[in-house]
Amino acid sequence: MNTVAIIIGLGPLIGWGIFPTIASKFGGKPVNQILGTTLGTLIFAFVFNQVEHLGFPQGKDLFFAILSGIGWAAAQIITFYSFTLVGSSRAMPVTTAFQLLGASLWGVIALGDWPTTTDKIVGFIALAVIILGAWMTVWSEKKTSESKGALRKAVLVLLIGEIGYWAYSAAPQAAHINGKQAFLPQAIGMVIVGVVYGLIETFRTKEKTPFAQAVTYKQIISGFFFAFAALTYLISAQPNMNGLATGFILSQTSVVLATLTGIWFLGQKKTTKEMWVTLFGLALIIGAAAVTVIV
Repeated sequence: MNTVAIIIGLGPLIGWGIFPTIASKFGGKPVNQILGTTLGTLIFAFVFNQVEHLGFPQGKDLFFAILSGIGWAAAQIITFYSFTLVGSSRAMPVTTAFQLLGASLWGVIALGDWPTTTDKIVGFIALAVIILGAWMTVWSEKKTSESKGALRKAVLVLLIGEIGYWAYSAAPQAAHINGKQAFLPQAIGMVIVGVVYGLIETFRTKEKTPFAQAVTYKQIISGFFFAFAALTYLISAQPNMNGLATGFILSQTSVVLATLTGIWFLGQKKTTKEMWVTLFGLALIIGAAAVTVIV
């Protein structure tokens, strides 16, 4: 593994690690965040497509690539909503854990991963450790009925959101295009969801349309961070770079930065004991994630 491959593989650490904190810092409602993020992703993906002269997929390949983007955007709306309940520093480890669980189970059920009994035992132990790690990141010394209720609601909606993230990962597998070719159609699918959600919120709330709010367009910067992470992961996962397994492990380091920047820059405070428990929980998630792609 060369230095260039490692640097590219750590792109998601920067992009996905900072993305939720930047989006939360700019503020706005989930509709502003998803509109701006998807627009930023589309701009980034279009420029990349033109620079690389990738062309545009057709037929079934195009359909599944767009469906992938629709799945991500729908799930991300839910994730943005969870930030309003418990903050990004608590929501990100939970949604990361659910995505790891979903990806691993899909691999076992549909793709034939973990073929031996030993693989399955080790793999499912690792998944249990991921759940434990996620629980540790949201553990609180002083629990109130209000905070417990918000946490339960956040966990439930994030679990529902996993359906969209699963579609984001699984849909391209039905297409016969590589990740770079799927990038622009995925971004189009994301924008479709963002626009539809924006129109729904405009008519539902009767407030100023999110299409005319400055915060929506500030969130385009958040979209650049997301798109940078998505692209570097696609490149990192190629066989001539880090490969899928190592690329996946490197990408999951983003949860550490997302959690810590949420604590440090968004005022999502933790006590000393909560901080140590959170750090240990993050270590468990990363370690167990490594095991799930190695077995």
